[in-house]
Amino acid sequence: MCGIVGAIAGRNVVPILVEGLKRLEYRGYDSAGIAVLDGGIRRVRRVGRVAEMEAAAQADGLKGGLGIGHTRWATHGGVTEPNAHPHVSRGEIAVVHNGIIENHDEQRARLEALGYAFESQTDTEVIAHLLHHYYGATGSLLAATQRAVHDLVGAYAIAVVSLETPEVMTCARVGCPLLVGLGEGENFVASDVSAVLSSTRRVIYLDEGDVAEIARGGVRIFDRDGKAAERKVHVSDVSLASLELGPYSHFMQKEIHEQPKALADSLEPILGDGVTPLLFGPDAERVLRDVDGVQILACGTSFYAGSVARYWLESIAKLPTAVEIASEYRYRDVVANPKHLVVTISQSGETLDTMEALKRAQELGHERTLAICNVRESAIPRASRLVFYTRAGAEIGVASTKAFTTQLAALFTLTLVLAKLRGRLAPGEEAAHIDALRRLPGNVQHALNLEPQIRAWSERFAQKPDALFLGRGIHYPIALEGALKLKEISYIHAEAYPAGELKHGPLALVDENMPVVVIAPNDALLEKVKSNMQEVRARKGELYVFTDADSHFTASAGVHVIRTPRHVGVLSPIVHAVPVQLLAYNAALARGTDVDKPRNLAKSVTVE
Repeated sequence: MCGIVGAIAGRNVVPILVEGLKRLEYRGYDSAGIAVLDGGIRRVRRVGRVAEMEAAAQADGLKGGLGIGHTRWATHGGVTEPNAHPHVSRGEIAVVHNGIIENHDEQRARLEALGYAFESQTDTEVIAHLLHHYYGATGSLLAATQRAVHDLVGAYAIAVVSLETPEVMTCARVGCPLLVGLGEGENFVASDVSAVLSSTRRVIYLDEGDVAEIARGGVRIFDRDGKAAERKVHVSDVSLASLELGPYSHFMQKEIHEQPKALADSLEPILGDGVTPLLFGPDAERVLRDVDGVQILACGTSFYAGSVARYWLESIAKLPTAVEIASEYRYRDVVANPKHLVVTISQSGETLDTMEALKRAQELGHERTLAICNVRESAIPRASRLVFYTRAGAEIGVASTKAFTTQLAALFTLTLVLAKLRGRLAPGEEAAHIDALRRLPGNVQHALNLEPQIRAWSERFAQKPDALFLGRGIHYPIALEGALKLKEISYIHAEAYPAGELKHGPLALVDENMPVVVIAPNDALLEKVKSNMQEVRARKGELYVFTDADSHFTASAGVHVIRTPRHVGVLSPIVHAVPVQLLAYNAALARGTDVDKPRNLAKSVTVE
């Protein structure tokens, strides 16, 4: 959600800024802009794609050795050029900003009283004028930044340049990700490592409350109290190839098809080392041994991953498990149990609601915390006692696919570790589960091979305004995920229900125009699901059934069946996630929507 890139170098930084913004497009945005120092602050902003802004910058001959850029996802104020970043104060200070300033109305009134005129509806312009005000008082861009951020309430990552100080830029963060990239005689700032990979792999992840001054020759970092701070330098292992489409038409398509490898990479530790607490960190055995319950906190697709894990944790590890949407948990009265393990799940590791829910849990006395995340050194893992990094690689498409299935793999690994620590995992069972995990990437590949059949279904779905998804037990969350994927990228209204709930209300929606997708593997609830399907057919609903080769379904008029090659037991939700991803992707193609950048949505949700 929104993206920042900045650069200071002995060369023209405009190509660096433009390429960085293109790398950040996946985060979701509706306008883009850059500002450079070139005899003044020269700025180009455009509503729409980065390519349109790039063309305008080329036409204006924009160049300079110091600059900042931004992709905006609208919050305060509509999608207009005056609301696009960077924002400039009196031609002397330019700023880009991710996040939301909660006290912007108060600060706006204060600044207007000081004589500042506002040109936009955004909260960000408040920051620009605050910086200008404090620069006039201090004569130092660093001091102005440190004083300005103390006046801000909310979440922010900012990068700042000043006409009067072309030798430095500053940046700061609270609640939103920001990193500094280290080059040779040049340095960078960005909200995501992908924006600077073409220039450097050496990065510093700023801590909460940090303010940094960045020059060509070096970087100075100060903590929230203004004291000089040292931060670790990391060498990113993200590959540029992972950020390219290659032979695929969309990143979502690429990421769906990367799932066998992503799962194999994520499962490598448990397949190599066996079921051991060390998979979650050196301190994990002490933290996990006497856990007597699990609380999972997540949002969106990650919440559905946690919902699947509840079935595993309760049936295999025999641990009571609660799964809650992070944005709800953080605002309600919670009865805390310090012996519960709090598990947070986030692809980016920067999801604001999940981060704040973790803080809330820690305030309530929860010290046993575990983060499952796909991005190393992101905020949530750094704030957690234990961590399991999935190895999905960069996920660019807004609709999560490989992050979801690798989260499920991580949660199943956690289930086995907890079960073993509690004496609930016999050696024979452990060996059987490990063998099933070893075969999982191949089973997912078999599911991918169903795409030609699913594509034919998608053509029919593309004509429908609504769809209903059904599942029972551990596959109900997969129905929820299928409905979410379909509405995210095809804009078809979709809902999901436990199949047993049909007669308690949703059945009223069913007629010959309502496609009903059923997740119906050959498990203990199959006969129950078949009864629910009969309820749909009796109301002339059209059924689209994802099942297994050994489930003995018969296709007939109004009943369409696609079979995975075999039932894979408790890992079935991971395999059955793939067909619903393919259904959504191909339905979106048929409808001509922007698959990777669905309207109104962002990849990394760093605002409330």
